[in-house]
Amino acid sequence: MTDHHHVAPWSRSALEEGGFRGFVPFSALDAAEVPTAPGVYAVLRTSSAAPVFTADSPAGRVKGKDAAVPVEVLAKKWVEGPEVLHIGKATLGSTGRRGLQKRIDEYRRSGAGEPVGPWSGRFIWQLEDRDELLVAWNATEEDAAAVESRMLRDFVERYGVLPFGNLRR
Repeated sequence: MTDHHHVAPWSRSALEEGGFRGFVPFSALDAAEVPTAPGVYAVLRTSSAAPVFTADSPAGRVKGKDAAVPVEVLAKKWVEGPEVLHIGKATLGSTGRRGLQKRIDEYRRSGAGEPVGPWSGRFIWQLEDRDELLVAWNATEEDAAAVESRMLRDFVERYGVLPFGNLRR
């Protein structure tokens, strides 16, 4: 029996217990291991060091807008405690061809400077240790949007705010 009392909430261990897989840096993302199924994904920072934010962002511009936001904005948005920085969902989309593999790849490409979404997670790319951030995923039987909403609600119940990388519910 696992002793649940030692698993910190919103940590890698907690997500692993919840069925999340992966936990790889974006640079090591081998598309083959990410399922094409719908589901939810999370970006984690497992370092306990205080975050350092960069003034500029490597993320791709979307509609000509720079992804960078002022460092003060990031510092104010930072959530002390959880390793989870961002929770997102991947639905199959109208064509039925989206899913986790495509969504996470877009996220990676955005951070690498390509002008693709998701614009929502852009704050994470201004962390100085962004190359060490991990991405994990959980293919869900249940509707991905419902799972994401529940995760965000649970996070807000605990911390009073959305995860650092989530800009809206």
